[in-house]
Amino acid sequence: MTTLSIFNQNQPETAHTVTSDPRVIRETLASLGVRFEQWPTRNLPAEADQETILEVYAKEVSRLKQECGFQTADVVSLTPDHPQKEAFRQKFLDEHTHSEDEVRFFVRGQGLFYLHFGDQVYAVMCEKNDLISVPDGTRHWFDMGAEPEFTCIRLFTNPDGWVADFTGEDIANRLPRYESLAGVAV
Repeated sequence: MTTLSIFNQNQPETAHTVTSDPRVIRETLASLGVRFEQWPTRNLPAEADQETILEVYAKEVSRLKQECGFQTADVVSLTPDHPQKEAFRQKFLDEHTHSEDEVRFFVRGQGLFYLHFGDQVYAVMCEKNDLISVPDGTRHWFDMGAEPEFTCIRLFTNPDGWVADFTGEDIANRLPRYESLAGVAV
């Protein structure tokens, strides 16, 4: 279930706010400049390749390219049997920023985006049909869990793709990880 959990960075053990109401999630994130949308479900076989996925979501991807100036789109997928899953998880677990928006649309599966604004951390458990666009310069990190299972469309303005500037802060180590938040009841 798509869930937003809000933590105070000085009391990171427990969220002070938790909601799964899509309207509240969208409005809360919009107030921070973060785009959150839920796109219609499309039937895709589990083994659908990048070309098929981008073709099925061509209308939505084209709209975002026109609205936001994105130059490229690709598909990233990770499964529990991937031999480098732990290395991939570690790559995204430290707080970082980007010089462009980070856009992910979840075709299947789920993942947890943490967004750090002031002394608040907004943990957004995204799942199938969720789109999140983290504005450039936003401190954030991503946790896919120890057994990742997701496929996402990514959009970039920079043709080089994902380029991070790590903040060096340890905030990501102080908040609950994916495993703790994956089953959060609202």
